[in-house]
Amino acid sequence: MRDPHSPFTYDLSDRVALVTGASSGLGERMAKVLAAHGAKVALAARRTDRLAALKAEIKDHGGTAIAVELDVSDEAQTLEAYDRIAGELGAVDTVVANAGMARDRGRATDNPVEDFQATFDVNMKGAFLTAREGAKRMMENGSRDSERGRILIISSITSYDVSPNMPFYAASKAGVSQMGRVLALDWARMGVNVNMIAPGYIQTEINDGMFDTPYGQALLARWPRRRVIDADALDGAVLFLCSDASRQVTGTVTTIDDGQTLG
Repeated sequence: MRDPHSPFTYDLSDRVALVTGASSGLGERMAKVLAAHGAKVALAARRTDRLAALKAEIKDHGGTAIAVELDVSDEAQTLEAYDRIAGELGAVDTVVANAGMARDRGRATDNPVEDFQATFDVNMKGAFLTAREGAKRMMENGSRDSERGRILIISSITSYDVSPNMPFYAASKAGVSQMGRVLALDWARMGVNVNMIAPGYIQTEINDGMFDTPYGQALLARWPRRRVIDADALDGAVLFLCSDASRQVTGTVTTIDDGQTLG
């Protein structure tokens, strides 16, 4: 399913990739990109109706994909998902832990603690469960010798660039970045690379309508290039960090924000 118009030449045809949060936004985009470069892709999310449509689209373009219902905060579901993927596509050697949510509702004094818990259950616990089980399987399948284990966790520029009115989301993403670095150290000798991408603001479902608000307009005015990032901005980094070319790259946090944090 190689895209003839893509400037990237990474060949992922011998990889089995799991992408969480694949039903929309960044996850959907990354799943398409990995499939377009040959990876067999397991599409995981709670909204299986959307996964079915994405699976069909990938197959229509000559790719290989399956849809897996998954609540990443549920340990039992996570193990079951990996078992199913192994049975249908083969052992996972590439994980994109992308599933996330934002529940912040303005000032911290107005946010219920239930939203704090929900945010951390998905953004941090979910990323941990996805990465941990993926690493276990990679090690069992010889990653120490092959050095082909790849785990990519999606963080955010809010993990270090202070933004108002999002204490839950920002804290969870800061935790994800540091957790990923610790996991990278723990698994370095086992052939499993763990890296993070911290994207800037991209127009996706999670921030739908925000840039039509006074707050969104103020953000745009602050950024040096006065624009939201294009959907394909992460493609090159995702392909590199999921490929054999990144064998000696682990524990990194790569910011891709079109200069938004310079403002």
